[in-house]
Amino acid sequence: MSIIRLRNISISFGGPAILHNISLSIDAGERVCLLGRNGMGKSTLMKAIAGDIVPDSGEIERQQGLVTAKLDQQVDIGAGGAVFDVVAQGLGEAADLLKAYHHAVHKLTVEHNSRAEAELEKAQHAVEVAGAWQLNQQVESILSRMKLDGDARVETLSGGMKRRVLLARALVQKPHLLLLDEPTNHLDISAIDWLEEQLLGYNGALLFVTHDRAFLRKLATRIIDLDRGELKSYPGDYGNFLRRKDEFLKAEAEANARFDKKLAQEEVWIRQGIKARRTRNEGRVRALQKLRNEHRQRRDLQGRAVMKISEAERSGKLVVEASDIGFSYHGMPLVKDFTTTIMRGDRIGVIGPNGAGKTTLLNILLGELEPQLGRVKTGTNLAVAYFDQMKAQLDEEASVIDNVSHGRERIDINGKSKHIIGYLQEFLFSPERARSPVKSLSGGERSRLLLARLFSQPANVLVLDEPTNDLDIETLELLEELLLEFAGTVLLVSHDREFLDNVVTSTLVFEGDGKVTEFVGGYDDWIRQREIDPFSDSPLKNDVASRGKEVIQKKPNKLSYKDQRELDKLPEKIELLETRIQQLTEEMGQAEFFQQDKDIIVNAQQALEAASTDLDACYKRWEQLESVEF
Repeated sequence: MSIIRLRNISISFGGPAILHNISLSIDAGERVCLLGRNGMGKSTLMKAIAGDIVPDSGEIERQQGLVTAKLDQQVDIGAGGAVFDVVAQGLGEAADLLKAYHHAVHKLTVEHNSRAEAELEKAQHAVEVAGAWQLNQQVESILSRMKLDGDARVETLSGGMKRRVLLARALVQKPHLLLLDEPTNHLDISAIDWLEEQLLGYNGALLFVTHDRAFLRKLATRIIDLDRGELKSYPGDYGNFLRRKDEFLKAEAEANARFDKKLAQEEVWIRQGIKARRTRNEGRVRALQKLRNEHRQRRDLQGRAVMKISEAERSGKLVVEASDIGFSYHGMPLVKDFTTTIMRGDRIGVIGPNGAGKTTLLNILLGELEPQLGRVKTGTNLAVAYFDQMKAQLDEEASVIDNVSHGRERIDINGKSKHIIGYLQEFLFSPERARSPVKSLSGGERSRLLLARLFSQPANVLVLDEPTNDLDIETLELLEELLLEFAGTVLLVSHDREFLDNVVTSTLVFEGDGKVTEFVGGYDDWIRQREIDPFSDSPLKNDVASRGKEVIQKKPNKLSYKDQRELDKLPEKIELLETRIQQLTEEMGQAEFFQQDKDIIVNAQQALEAASTDLDACYKRWEQLESVEF
């Protein structure tokens, strides 16, 4: 049964219609994913469904008593305040009563005087009269489920925790329809896993926008695609959507080609001069006019971004060598006894909870921060380009052009000179949009702008701190291809599990208490190699453990492009590891080896152990990939 139905709604803001004759119905209990490129109008459609904007035409029918809650893409807490207060706002008029009661309880625990007791008694009475005790329990329950401290100040929380507070405010209403716009942005992997399980158990209907393909695959029962103002529905999973969307685009391209051929033939006919005029008939002329109108109204598929990385001269073979490094903050260990070697061409993923120290570790490895213990040796000829997840490198008041060009009309990309306007068009910025101030850009446009700025700098080491937030899936997949083709070194912090799986060759995982462990492969490879959830204080221990079992049991029926590339490279990698192990074994077999400095002996032993572990993992991975049936 439909709880909401949109009939032929259209919305424009002075230009071409963003939404054109959109029709959609959502049934109770459905989990619908809304896909579409950045700027196609997904957020506009969500606002129309939420009742935040009124369509120019068409109608929206809502089931009587329908409660709708919405979590926006941007984290906006407003004036701040206590977490309890912000969550209680979701309950409307009762929120003020509950906030007064909560504050009175808190005040009594601090002051212990008659005035505080009187305030608490007054607040209790007001809640009783309004019959709001059940609502107070709803707030306390959701705070407990989401591991939130009701007394904490939201303005002191991280972006991920603020998003969790806003989600709690939406869920406390027990809505029939929950609207989520990029809900995984700024959440760490454990929080995303937790959110997936919460939403799988949610009884209401769900409409969500996401770029996280693993999240999409886990939740969606139907996919709707917003393309050039029109909406198409694809029941089933993401794989079915990709197949049917590809079939639709091919059919559309063929139909457009036939239409353009007919139009060209008719244009030739109308211009044939005197001879044609003798045989010209008004019906054919009117048909040509109609063809011309149809062609003018046609909205062609937007071109794909054509991003290129400006590569610097090759770095030395060794990029970073870290030995027993340690770093603490206010007495809390962020990194402890960590040793690694990063070589040219490595693509290293970094996984861990928010605040674990991922950015600190990157700064230490790149020589930007001195370790408190141990040593770091950086290689030669390093040219580092850095993607900042907070986008602080962007000047809000300056134009898109000025943020990339720095006053230049032309920039050099891999030895080729390009006009700045042409370069930005490759990142899907029209000339008009390129002249707009950064403050007017959407989240996805800001991410594309930061990539344009990043890739204009010659680099052989890319440091990407959460680059996937706000990018549409198509741009995300292009970024994956670029990183796979990049000849330099990549250090990637990400909570996007599929992105990690498709890009990285090894993963550094923060396991708590400063322990950082290195695994071969991406996220799923890490899950295969772990039997327990590394986030010991996470509410997701059982969820991640069960997820690991799912990954182990899941057997693909054919190799992906990334897996085939990995399989092709494994023999060479195994040969290098075997050669390395043989060299170390021979060195350690010499009589004078153990007469050296103790640190040299320990480092060699650790290197041998690490190489042996990597070799075992490579053989296991080779066996897994070879066992896939074609």
